[in-house]
This record gives sequence, structure tokens and C-alpha cells, in this order.
Amino acid sequence: MKRLKDKVVIITGGARGIGFSAVHKFLQEGASVTIWDISEEDGKKALDTLAGKGEVYFSKVDTTNPDSVQSALNEQLGRNQKIDVLINNAGITRDATVKKMSLAEWQQVIDVNLTGVFNCTQAVAPTMIAQQSGSIINTSSVVGLYGNFGQANYAATKSGLIGLTKTLAKELGRYNITVNAVAPGFIATDMIKTIPEKVINMMVDKTPLARLGKPEDIANAYAFLASAEANFISGTVLSVDGAVSI
Repeated sequence: MKRLKDKVVIITGGARGIGFSAVHKFLQEGASVTIWDISEEDGKKALDTLAGKGEVYFSKVDTTNPDSVQSALNEQLGRNQKIDVLINNAGITRDATVKKMSLAEWQQVIDVNLTGVFNCTQAVAPTMIAQQSGSIINTSSVVGLYGNFGQANYAATKSGLIGLTKTLAKELGRYNITVNAVAPGFIATDMIKTIPEKVINMMVDKTPLARLGKPEDIANAYAFLASAEANFISGTVLSVDGAVSI
């Protein structure tokens, strides 16, 4: 049985990596999915790859720009008239130690990883409130829970998302809207290709399950939290990290 049949889902950053795996998973579960992504090229490639796999759309969206978000939302509501699930998956890194990090590198990560989530959530919330239902899932990180050398900006945003998630769960719960976060560990995405093999081996050694996570592992967590099986789970942070955090 398809757990998300007839659900209308928006996934930010859905054209690549974890987001793309999530799009594929939600289509398998019977949902109608719209990808919001800054890259039109990647979005078109995603649609080509997913052709015939379900009802999937793409909108070019700059989540740091409220007008861009609202325009995409208007397009979405014109098509489906409802939004059941918002997955705030889009994120970037600009790694450097605090001593070397520029203000621009700090601000870029804050703008995308934190303000972008605020913009999307604030835009979508009125629709979910009006329909008295919805699920919002924010992508945090193990780094947001425990910090990481050279990622002060990234860790700050991912920690901030945890506070935002818990606050939204309190504010929106009365409208039958659940809000949760997923905290991935070390995941084998395209980003890993830029990391030296020695560092990857160190990541694996630190993980009790002795492997990197797969994008599908995170997509499965998203699907669970968006399903009726999780309708009394709200305000939680689900670590999907192979026990690296213990």
C-alpha cells in the first residue's frame, strides 16, 4: 500500500542528492511532488530522470527570496489547491575555520540554510492552517547537534533549525500540523566526491555501522515522518547517522 497516496509534497533542494532521493521515494509512495530548486538545469535533469515514475513538477526557486518563494507557492496552489508536506531540504556549505571564514561565507550559509527555511515555512503555513493539517520536515544535521571543526556557519544553522522546529511544533500543533527535523550523519552524496579518501575513511571509522549513509536512508526517514504512522510525532529530531553521535 502506498503510504502517501494523493499527498501533495514540496521538497526544496530536490533536484540532487538527498532531496532527489526523497522525491523518488515520495513518488513511489504515491505522492504528487514539486521540486523547488535554485538550479533550473538540475531541475530539468531531475524531471527527465523521473519521467514516467509519477506526478512530479519543478519550479525554480530562490528560497532566500520571499517573492520567489511566494511566486512558486502561487503556482503550486493553482495546480493542487493544497499542500500536505513541506520538506525544507535545501542547504549549502561554505567551510572554513572561524579564523579564516569571511562574513560573506558566514552570511551565505545563514541565508540559505536558516532564512530560506523560515521563508518557505512562513509562506506555506497559512495554507496548512486553513486546511487544518500538514507536515513540515526540516533537515538539520549531526553537526547541528555536536558541532564540527571548520563548520561554524553550517553548525549554527543546523542547530538553529532544531530550535525553529521545536518552536513551530508548539505554534502549529493546534492546527493539526506536525513539525519535525531529521539530523543526517555522514551521507554518500555528490558532495563526498570533493572530500579526500582519508577523511572519508575517518568518517566510516567513526560510524558504528561502519559505512556512510545513503541518500535513501534519509528519504525513508522523511517518508515516515510525513506518513500517518507518525501523526503523533512532533517537535522531535530524528538522528539518521549510523550511531555516529553516541
